[in-house]
Amino acid sequence: MRKELPKVYDPRQVEPRIYQMWMDGGCFKAEPNPDKKPFSIVMPPPNVTGQLHMGHALDNTLQDALIRWRRMQGYEALWLPGTDHASIATEAKVVNKLAAQGIKKSDLSREEFLKYAWEWKEEHGGIILKQLQKLGASCDWDRTAFTMDEIRSESVLKVFVDLYNKGLIYRGVRMVNWDPKALTALSDEEVIYKDEHSKLYYLHYFIEGEDKYIIVATTRPETILGDTAVCVNPNDPRYSFLKGKKVIIPLVNRVVPIIMDDYVDIEFGTGCL
Repeated sequence: MRKELPKVYDPRQVEPRIYQMWMDGGCFKAEPNPDKKPFSIVMPPPNVTGQLHMGHALDNTLQDALIRWRRMQGYEALWLPGTDHASIATEAKVVNKLAAQGIKKSDLSREEFLKYAWEWKEEHGGIILKQLQKLGASCDWDRTAFTMDEIRSESVLKVFVDLYNKGLIYRGVRMVNWDPKALTALSDEEVIYKDEHSKLYYLHYFIEGEDKYIIVATTRPETILGDTAVCVNPNDPRYSFLKGKKVIIPLVNRVVPIIMDDYVDIEFGTGCL
C-alpha cells in the first residue's frame, strides 16, 4: 500500500529524527588524529541575553557549510561551540528579572547575585544551544564552552597578565562611557547616540601678555576647567597671528598654549576649540 507524501514539507517530521541519528552516531565528534589534517572553527559565541536572531542563523549556516565540506574532504574537522557572557547586558536582564520579583540587587551579596546570574545563564544559554541544534549545527557538543566558566576565566586572566607583563597592554586614565544605573564603564558599542539641539557658550580667552582676547564657543562650558590648550585651524587666516602664543583660561587663570591643527572646523562656532 502506497503512502501519500504530504503536499507541504514539514521539518518537524524529518529533521529531529535525522539530527538525533547524527548525534547518536557521533558524526560531529573530533579527536586529534595523526592520519588526518586538522581543521577547526571556533564559533563566535552568542550572548546569553536571550535567544538567537537572524544574524546568528546566517553566521552559523556559513560555518556549518564550511565544517561539513571539510569533513567530506577527509579532514579531522572540529566546530567548537560556546556561549558568551555579555556581562553588562546580562546583568541588566538579571536585575530587571529580580526587580519584577521585588528583589533589589543592592540588597544581595556578590555570591547571591552571581547565583541568580548563573541561573539565567543556564536557562538562556540552554535555549540558545537547543536553537543551534534545531538549525542542524554540526558542532562537537561535548566540547561546549562558556566564556565565564572556570577554565576559560583562568585562561583569560593568564593572557591579560602575560600581555601586561610584556608591556603590550596597560592601564591608564581615559574618558569612558559611564552607566549611572549599572555603575560601570561601557564600550562604545553599548552606547546609543542621539543628536540634540543645544546652546553655544562664548567665552573670552585673553592672550598672555596682551590686552587682546579670542572668543571660544563651546557647548560644554563645564569642561573649561580641564582645558590644556586652545586649538585653531592653521588654514584659518583669522588666527594666524596666534601661532606660538599662549592664552589664559577664564575662571582658573591657567596659561595654556595655542596649537594648530586642521581637525578644527573653521565654520563651527568661532573656529576655536
